[in-house]
Amino acid sequence: MNLIFHGHSCIQISDGKHSIIIDPFLSGNPVAKAKPEDIQVQYILLTHGHSDHTADAETIARANDATIVATYELATYYSWKGLKTIGMNIGGTVDLEFAKTKLVHAFHSSSIISDDSQSIIYAGMPGGFILKWNGITLYHAGDTSLFGDMKMFGELYDIDYAILPIGDFYTMGPEDALVAAKWLQAKKVIPVHHSTFPGIVQNAKVFVSQLKEQGIKGFALKPGEQLDLHS
Repeated sequence: MNLIFHGHSCIQISDGKHSIIIDPFLSGNPVAKAKPEDIQVQYILLTHGHSDHTADAETIARANDATIVATYELATYYSWKGLKTIGMNIGGTVDLEFAKTKLVHAFHSSSIISDDSQSIIYAGMPGGFILKWNGITLYHAGDTSLFGDMKMFGELYDIDYAILPIGDFYTMGPEDALVAAKWLQAKKVIPVHHSTFPGIVQNAKVFVSQLKEQGIKGFALKPGEQLDLHS
């Protein structure tokens, strides 16, 4: 199993035969090394509707005949564009054949914003994904603040990797993410949603050193870096 961090909150996971991408934001992303045309996947998982998480969903879906997995409202929006979708909701689980993913709640907002028409489309509830694949459990928190039910996630799921935002301002910052990692009982943590833009600059290496003080292994990945996944 292999994980690639594409910058911001974009994560791609592959087992050699199958691949998924979560929150594809490559074009318009100043730190991304890959381009949408470089991506080959079967599924695209979207945590919410904001453009810094969905920017390349349509392009990648069309190029790969891939299926978009998202909340019912967001999936419906993409189905109207003629794309293959699975519209689920908070608490539900989808069998992707090679993996299973559960949509869990997050505390944020979710919308599709058109600057041209000055309109905002409701995109359903924001969420995170609990992904179980080849005996490995990953939790991609999406964009979220710290919330108490992360303790429940830690009790219910044996989380090998927690992918947590640390940028602050739009999501929880490093201090709250440290608490989240502890509550989740995560064995390993990958910080995301930081340092893409001036307002969310954080030192991921310092965060990882603080995780180490709590007995948690962290990985301060740079955009384009890969990580071999182990349970």
